Amino acid sequence: MLNQSHYPEYLVKNWEPLFPKQGGHHSRFAIKRNMDTHKDWLIAIGGIALVLVVQMLTMAAMGRHAICQCGYLKLWHGVLRSVDTSQHLFDWYSFTHVLHGFIFYFILRVVFPKLSLAYSLLAAFALEGLWEVLENSQYAIEYYRSGAVVTDKFGDTMVNSFTDTIVIFVGFYMAYKLPVWTSIAFVIFIEIMLAAFAQGNLTILFLRMMSELFALLGFGTSNYR
Repeated sequence: MLNQSHYPEYLVKNWEPLFPKQGGHHSRFAIKRNMDTHKDWLIAIGGIALVLVVQMLTMAAMGRHAICQCGYLKLWHGVLRSVDTSQHLFDWYSFTHVLHGFIFYFILRVVFPKLSLAYSLLAAFALEGLWEVLENSQYAIEYYRSGAVVTDKFGDTMVNSFTDTIVIFVGFYMAYKLPVWTSIAFVIFIEIMLAAFAQGNLTILFLRMMSELFALLGFGTSNYR
C-alpha cells in the first residue's frame, strides 16, 4: 500500500523518465542505463553495418533497383506525386525517418530503461531495417497507394532505403541530447511541416490504419477508401 506521505516521491521516481527536472540531460531518467565499453560500441557499430548489409540484400532480392531508373542520382527530390519519389537520396519522406529515430529512442528507453546507449542505437537500426523491408513489400506499397495518404509510392530504390535508415541517427541523437519537451515540440513541428508540404505524415498514416482497424472490428467504417 502506498503511503500518501510518500506519493510525491513515487511520482518523481516513476514519471521523471518522461518529464525530467530542469538541469540537463543527465537528470532526464530516474533509472540509469548500463554503461558502454569500447567493445560494446564496436559490437554495436558492427551490428549496424550488418543490419544495413542484410537490408540491402533483402531489398535486392525483392527486386528493388539500386538507383533511380532515370539513370542519375539527385541529393534532393522534392516533387510530390512523381515517379522519382523515394528514388533519390533524400525527399520529403526522409523527415519521417528522422522521426523514427525519436520514436525508437523513447520506446527503447521506456521499455528497456537499463539498455545501454550503444545497444539501444543498434536496436533502433534493426527496427528501422525491418520497417524498410516491410514498407517496401508489395502489400505495403499497394496499401500506401490505395488511400489518400501517399499516392506517389512506387517502392524505394536501394540507395533511398539506405539513406532513410541512416537518417534515424539524427532523430535518435537529438532525442538523446534534447530535453523531452523540446523533442516533442520538434516532432510536432516536423509533422505539421509534412502535412503542409508533403500532404501526409506519420499521424495521418496512423489515423488511417486505426480507422481501418476499427472498421474491421465492426466499430465503424473507414473514411480512407
